[in-house]
Amino acid sequence: MRLNLPVIPEEYLLPPGASLVSTTDLKGRITYCNAAFIEVSGYTRDELMGQPHNLIRHPDMPAEGFRDLWATIAAGRPWTGVVKNRRKDGRHYWVQANVTPIVEDGQPVGYLSVRGVPTREQVAACEALYATMRAEAQAGRLLHVLKAGRVLRADWRGRLAQALQLGLGQRVSLSVGAIGLAGVLAGTGLARALDGQALAAAVVAVGALATFGGGWWLNRLTTRPMLSLLRTANRMAAGDMTQVLASDRDDLVGQFIRALNQLNVNLRSIVADARAEVDRMRAAAREIAVGNQDLSQRTESQAANLQRTASSMEAITGTVRHNADTARQAAQCAQQANAVTLEGADAVQQVTATMHGIRDSSGRIDEIIGVIEGIAFQTNLLALNAAVEAARAGAQGRGFAVVAGEVRALAQRSSAAAREVKHIIDDSSHRVATGNQLTEAAGGTMGHAMNSVRQVSQLIDEISQGADRQLQDISEVTAAVSSLDEITQKNAALVEQVAAAAMQLESQALAVADAVSVFRLHQGDHHAAPDAVALRQAAKANA
Repeated sequence: MRLNLPVIPEEYLLPPGASLVSTTDLKGRITYCNAAFIEVSGYTRDELMGQPHNLIRHPDMPAEGFRDLWATIAAGRPWTGVVKNRRKDGRHYWVQANVTPIVEDGQPVGYLSVRGVPTREQVAACEALYATMRAEAQAGRLLHVLKAGRVLRADWRGRLAQALQLGLGQRVSLSVGAIGLAGVLAGTGLARALDGQALAAAVVAVGALATFGGGWWLNRLTTRPMLSLLRTANRMAAGDMTQVLASDRDDLVGQFIRALNQLNVNLRSIVADARAEVDRMRAAAREIAVGNQDLSQRTESQAANLQRTASSMEAITGTVRHNADTARQAAQCAQQANAVTLEGADAVQQVTATMHGIRDSSGRIDEIIGVIEGIAFQTNLLALNAAVEAARAGAQGRGFAVVAGEVRALAQRSSAAAREVKHIIDDSSHRVATGNQLTEAAGGTMGHAMNSVRQVSQLIDEISQGADRQLQDISEVTAAVSSLDEITQKNAALVEQVAAAAMQLESQALAVADAVSVFRLHQGDHHAAPDAVALRQAAKANA
């Protein structure tokens, strides 16, 4: 017997109303188990499928219990008993096990096990019984055995109790025989009292015939229908809903047959509705899965587009920020150029004022030169007059004539110098006038330049402000794109959750379909028992 270790002396209590369902093939390998069975066992579905059912056997269970289980179901009869099982973590749990053969075309194809929650009294009694049976097995003397889940003693008292437990047919036969024997004895006694040997023999013969006839009739009337009812009930317990009993009786047996047929019809309609709903649920789950896959692809595409958009927006943001910085620098340069232009305009105005002063000074110099020329002219006239007077004086005026000549020469040189200075002054005045014109033109140009620089500065300020607003707008767009990307990521996560839910829904639908597949609704409806080896290989592949 398989020994599953380790074990922990701690009980795992089943939730109230729990129903653990599993099916196995003829070799006891698991082909189906419901969610409650998986949860209570502590194993995963892949760890259970295709494995021998004794994977959950607890070492405290006596071998006699499983011997009786297999002997009972191999005979085509259901087995019921309290079983102690082992979880994967070593803890144990108790179940009220009901094992029924699954029969198709008169041949067993597997076994259906439905386990419920036993009472604490049942657990305490079975724990003490199994401890006693283990001790007896170790001592080599088994005093307690099981038969169809019932406890019997292995000594003469147990055999006597078993012998006294008669079936319905045996009880009917004994009852009829006792009644017939009593009638025969009474008839024989009456015949002897009347001294009629032939009559006594006839009474015995008639009594025997009546006894056997009555027994046969009662057996046909009660035992055979009850055996048929038992076979039908066992087939229904195994999920075969194709069994229908025909009866035209109106007694208690007929009423029981009609009630069993009605129960069969009700169960068949429920299972048929459940199958139809499961098929629709599977179709809906597949549609959800297909639509969710399409939505997932679109969401992924949208997420990729948003990521590319976000990257482009980051690049645009960098460019606009750079343009804004450049515009601010240009604005600063324009402001500096405006300041320099203002300084240049002031300098031009100062130069213009200086040129006007030079022009005024040149005019004053012209006046002074005119005075000098006048003085030189008068001096020259006086020198001529002095020379004339010296000539008149003769020898006495000769020295004065020399002085007058020198004065005249000096006056001529002064006049020549004055003319030369005037020429220079005229040339300077002409240059000053030209410079004044150029300065005024430069002043006008500087004014235009100032206006242009001012306009450029205003335009650059507007560009800078526009770049700042554009940067702000782009930042808002970037934030919106980031928000959309976050929402899209959440949507993608929700899509994955919906996909997982759809897969779980389809898996649950398949589990329900497997559960209701145990039932046969018509003759052509065969139980599709999965291949345990294939299930085990699939579980290994999934792992």
